[in-house]
Amino acid sequence: MSAALTLWNKHMRKSMTNPEEAIGMLIQPVLWVVLFGIGMGSLLGTTEPGAEDAYITFMLPGIITLTALGGAIGGGTEWLNERLRGIVKEYLAAPIPRLSILFGNAFSSMTKSLLQALVIMIVGVIIGAKLSNNPLGWLGGLLLVAGYGLGFSGIAIAVASKTESPGGYHMLIFMLNLPLLFLSNALYPLQTMPSWMELAARINPTTYVVTGMRIMTFGTSDVLGKVDTIPLWLCFIVVAIFLTFGMALGYRSFKSSLK
Repeated sequence: MSAALTLWNKHMRKSMTNPEEAIGMLIQPVLWVVLFGIGMGSLLGTTEPGAEDAYITFMLPGIITLTALGGAIGGGTEWLNERLRGIVKEYLAAPIPRLSILFGNAFSSMTKSLLQALVIMIVGVIIGAKLSNNPLGWLGGLLLVAGYGLGFSGIAIAVASKTESPGGYHMLIFMLNLPLLFLSNALYPLQTMPSWMELAARINPTTYVVTGMRIMTFGTSDVLGKVDTIPLWLCFIVVAIFLTFGMALGYRSFKSSLK
């Protein structure tokens, strides 16, 4: 475990000395919150009083989840760069468990995702999103984001272990990234979707992270009607399954790439 912490510290220090990486990853979600959130909220506000702030509150969990995806993708990029530059071979030559190499990368990705999620949450609150009054709910929402970020970090590491170029990696990840966002309830309620799209959203683990955060971290609003029909306990179960699947896939691909 100490080796994983050492690698985690290495990746975090590198991020601190290269703040443009974190800033670049924050630009897209901040623009989503500010431009899309305010624009769509203003449109809804023309037909329903109070809908503007309600929509920003509604969409903010989805943008926070998108930020967690960005952090995981960054971790996969770091892993691919270390593979191509031969740094992973240096890790393997050290007397440390191989599993700690995987955990060090995944936990640093998760940590960066959580820090970025906090920034997005603050931006959302500044422009009108309403937090719940329960601090434990805030922690519960961040726990879901952490689990989701770890699961996707494993998937990103799996993809980065199988590709040999940054361009190929980002193309494959891009094919996962957008469907996970748009085929979920991040931007629109489940009950407004066509039946085929709702089915896809209910299979998508992103839906359960977003719903859990809405229930615990942001609460619900009657202005947009009933938007959460998934029980909270199911949200945690699905995220736990996704976390297990993602890390298992990452470890399996990691091991096969060393042969």
